[in-house]
Amino acid sequence: MKTWPVQDAKARFSEMLEACLKHGPQLVTKRGSDAAVLVPVGEWRRLQGTPVRTLKELLLTDEGRSDLAIPPRGRHSRRPPPRFD
Repeated sequence: MKTWPVQDAKARFSEMLEACLKHGPQLVTKRGSDAAVLVPVGEWRRLQGTPVRTLKELLLTDEGRSDLAIPPRGRHSRRPPPRFD
């Protein structure tokens, strides 16, 4: 990925766009730090089309996450708590 200072990106946008289409994403920096990335529209659509699930959403789903046979709750009786006298 080529890095373009913002002044060069503005002055040579057509060249940066051609580089993006031929070689992939192009990074734009502002005052030496990363500011933006120019990506081809196909890659942008691919990135936008995949839903990203959070860990919380994944853990709360009813989908099985392994092949473990877990018995349903409430089948086994609990032992009484120990008494300390």
